[in-house]
Amino acid sequence: MDTSKILSSYRRLSSLPGGRLLFGWLLRRAVPYTGSIRPRVIELEPGFARIAMDDRRAVRNHLSSVHAIALMNLAEAVSGLAMLTGLPDDARGIVKGLEIEYTKKARGTIVGESRCHPPSTSEELDFDVTAELFDDAGEPVARAVAHWKIGPKK
Repeated sequence: MDTSKILSSYRRLSSLPGGRLLFGWLLRRAVPYTGSIRPRVIELEPGFARIAMDDRRAVRNHLSSVHAIALMNLAEAVSGLAMLTGLPDDARGIVKGLEIEYTKKARGTIVGESRCHPPSTSEELDFDVTAELFDDAGEPVARAVAHWKIGPKK
């Protein structure tokens, strides 16, 4: 999915019946590994994203909680949508590193939130975006930082 079209697609589809589900399906098709957690985009604005991930067998570990890498996948997705929707049309970004701290076993639906002030330039630069993940009770389960490399589209 072209980064310049992410937000306009979400806005167009989210107002339609079943539109958010369709947007989620398009996101899963565009980014197959992210699709493995079946993300549901709840809110999306430039510099802000909220995504939910259901607790299901495919994302669990042997301790009957959500697997650490599924949580990292959610953190990367929510940080990316928050940041990419605010970039200028001539910019692109790619993750160059991820850090995460797990604070509690994750069970139930997990919601990721990310807020940032995306760069207003397509010049090459490094940009860090924080994502916080919460369980059904609103308790934090993880906090991540995605290190993004921003640059001009080729």
